[in-house]
Parts: sequence; structure tokens; C-alpha cells
Amino acid sequence: MTHASFFAGRELIDEEFKTLPDEHIATRPAIHFDGGQPRCNRCNNTTNFASHPCARCGNICTYCRNCIEMGKISSCTTLYTWIGPPPEHHENAGTLHWTGTLSAGQKTASSNVERAICHSSEHLVWAVAGAGKTEVLFQGIASALFAGKRVCIAAPRSDVVRELAPRLTTVFPDTPPAVLYGGSPDRNTYSPLVIATTHQLYRFYHAFDVLIVDEVDAYPYTFDRSLQFAVQKARKPESALIYLTATPHAEWQSEVKKGKREATLIPARYHRHPLPVPKTEWCGNWKKTNVPKNVLLWVKTKVEEGQRLLIFYSHIDTMEKALPLFKEIDLRIESVHAADPLRKEKVAAMRRQEIPVLLSTTILERGVTFPGIDVAVIGAEDAVFTESALVQLAGRAGRSADYPTGEILFFHYGKTDAMMKAIRQINEMNRLGIERGLIDR
Repeated sequence: MTHASFFAGRELIDEEFKTLPDEHIATRPAIHFDGGQPRCNRCNNTTNFASHPCARCGNICTYCRNCIEMGKISSCTTLYTWIGPPPEHHENAGTLHWTGTLSAGQKTASSNVERAICHSSEHLVWAVAGAGKTEVLFQGIASALFAGKRVCIAAPRSDVVRELAPRLTTVFPDTPPAVLYGGSPDRNTYSPLVIATTHQLYRFYHAFDVLIVDEVDAYPYTFDRSLQFAVQKARKPESALIYLTATPHAEWQSEVKKGKREATLIPARYHRHPLPVPKTEWCGNWKKTNVPKNVLLWVKTKVEEGQRLLIFYSHIDTMEKALPLFKEIDLRIESVHAADPLRKEKVAAMRRQEIPVLLSTTILERGVTFPGIDVAVIGAEDAVFTESALVQLAGRAGRSADYPTGEILFFHYGKTDAMMKAIRQINEMNRLGIERGLIDR
């Protein structure tokens, strides 16, 4: 691998490379002091610092605690950036190997995305869960790669990155993407097409002509200013920024409705069926009873009918206490959460239809598709289940053209505004979809 291939677009510390090229490298201090106040140049943190005896320089060094999981940087650390010529693209970069067709809503969004990429502007694609947001990107990405531009698709969660990777590899086989997340084998791979978690963008500086942020409303991105800073740092000064989401936060929704934010709304799925609308069902105090009786009965009936289920819990401990009772219905029932060492394997098994029922925290609220499932939320009134989260959870059902319907149940111990707003939002999208001729009555 050449120095250009390794360093291009990256901003690295000494521990992240073996040899430093003799030329085409710019440097800057990792931590900048302004009037004695530190600021991390990698993540823009200005408040979360500590000091320690430094093995590198032998002094007491200030280090950044905010981005330490990406490798410790101290006041004596240098950031290195490549300023030489970028690697050349493959001659077939941008060749799109996709024979699918776009819905009317997708076509409009695809054209607007391609236009934003051409003009290096910003654009929001507000599309219901299952509308086919990824396909909307294909033509814009192809045009960018063909023009010699570098493209990054970033998402807050590694599950989404791993879900996107094989799809993009299939449609751009001449430009296999570098896929970056914690523990990724592609860490040192160069590609003009990158798929990464937003955390990985800390390691890039003015790298991308096109930066696409998927699931822009997802935790932790929406709450973490340093990740938002990383997105801005990773894009070139003149570049396109595309946002994708099914559930923009209230401020953005207001800006779109007032015409203050460039956006395309896709209120219907590509298969032209309406979004399944959640129903609510009281289940009593689910925290005190490991599994409410009506929940157990619902699951037992569904399993006997051969119906596969995705059941969401707000907290790991409650879910794990419930699992043995569900296993009495079927031993193949499993649970999954962010810290589960078998998380990838269980999701893959669910996708292969080897697991009839999967219990999950909100880690699977977005970015994954299991055809033909029904969905339940246990304790839907819990504060974890915001309006946005409930819309996303409901969006797991009915995504496939072969299984466009599905039952969604919000089991609760008291209805909340979030529950009712989520249901209203889904109904409103169905209304707009019918009004715009995107849903078959």
C-alpha cells in the first residue's frame, strides 16, 4: 500500500501508522490551548480533560477523555494529515450494477440527492422506515464516483454500517467500499467509497466530497456535538452533505414545513402498501411481573401460527428475566443487546429464520430488516421509548414487498404522549402517501 492510499483523507496519531512519508504531510497539535484552556482538535472537546505523567514526553500531560476510545491523545501528541495527490480511482468507479426500479417518491428523492451532490449543497431525505432510502442514494453516489469524488456514508450504529456494506458492495463491485467500525478489518484500507460509523470520522480531515449521514436522528449522534463536529471536519470545505432519516427532530420538521430546509419527503414505502399502524394494549405493571399474561398469550399464539416476532424491551435486566419464560414456549427464542458478544450471530440467525422470536433492546430499532415479522413493544410508556423510537420500532414490520403488512402492539401500563404522537405520525404519513398517489388504496 502506498503512503497516499494509507494516509489520504485521514488524520492520524503516531500509534496509528508504522512509517511517516518524507513529504506531503501536514501536522498540527492534537490539543490546542487558547488562553490556557484546552481544546481537542480531533473531537472539539473543551471540557472533558484530565492530566497524567506522560510516557512519551516525560512531563505531566493533558489528555482528552472524550475521544479516548479512538486512541489517547495528549498535549504532546501530533496529528498527521496527507496533503499530497489523492490515489487514482478505478477506471470503472461509479459503474452502477443495479437493475431495480425506483418508486415515484424514490425517483424524486434520487434526482434531488444527485443535484445536491453536483452542486455541493445540503439536502435532507425524510423517508418513512422501509421507503428504500439506500436505493435513493445509488445514482448520486455513481455520479460522484464517476466524477472522481470521494464518498462516505456514515451512520451512528455499527449494525447499520454492517447492513449497508454488502448492499453497496453488490451495486458498486468495481469500487468495493472500505467498511469502518470498531474492530473492522478494513481499518487500513483505502477506497473512494467509505461506509463508517460516525465515531470513525474522528480519524478523517477534509477527506470527502460527499458525506451522507444515515439515521441522523439516532443515538448517540443526535445528542453528541463532538460527532456532529466530526462530520463537519471529515468533509471538504466545498462538499455535499446529505441527511437521511425517517424521524427528523421537531426543529427540522418545522424548518422543512416552512421551506427553510431543502428536503424531499417520501411518505410511503416502495411497495405501495400503507404503513402498519400500531395498536395499544394495557398489560399491567410489566416491571413487577416478569411477563404479563396477555403478552405471553399473544406470543404463544403467534408462535403456534408460525409467525416470527421481534419484541422490544427498554432495559436489559427486565428482558433477561423474561427470557426463560419465553423459552418455555420455544427454546429457540433468544435475546440480544448492545453488549451481547453473540449479537452479530443472533441477528444473522434471525435473518436466516432460525430464531422464531427475538427479544431486543432498542439496539435493533433501525437499520435491520427481517421479512415477515410482527412487532411488540413491552412497556411502551417507558421514557426510553420516545416518539421517534416508537416510529422506528413500528417501522420494522411490513418492510418487504412479499410481506407488506404486520401487526404492531404497544403493550403498556398507561398511555403516553409519545405513544399517541407516534401513532398520529404514522397515520399522517399514510394520509400523505394516499394524497400523493404513492399508496394503493
